[in-house]
Amino acid sequence: MTTGDPEPISDEARQAIEQELDGLRTERGRVAESLAGVGGDTAGDHADRADELERAERLAHLDTRIRDLTVRLHQADLAGPARTDQVGVGSSVALRFADGSEQTLQVGEVAEALDPTLVTVDSPLGGALLGRRTGDSVHYDTPAGPTTAVIVSIGGRAKGS
Repeated sequence: MTTGDPEPISDEARQAIEQELDGLRTERGRVAESLAGVGGDTAGDHADRADELERAERLAHLDTRIRDLTVRLHQADLAGPARTDQVGVGSSVALRFADGSEQTLQVGEVAEALDPTLVTVDSPLGGALLGRRTGDSVHYDTPAGPTTAVIVSIGGRAKGS
């Protein structure tokens, strides 16, 4: 459901990405260091060469993930802050559910971690929220059946969140 244009991200998502990048860079340093010690000795056995290949593949995987996250942060910088006039990727949305409870959720592109306050744009609720404004009712499907919520605010916090 993303447009292909740079999308903003929430402060919480930015912090999570930056933490992940720090961990990946640390791990990359360890893996690269372990490979730097590998010489051109052809007397090594197959297990040594398999281990070297595995570490090289891990290094390539780490480089790809670091590049992807760095690009995502750059795109978020280009997009600027999340909108507060209508719901989009990166929005913080306070909702009132049919039972009267209120909760603040973050709208994200993908779930990077198990976060009960994150809804993705490809989920039923996330998709229903996109483009909506404060005061709008959204209708979406749940495993228990169709339900409705009202957008209390965009960019703020609901009571009890």
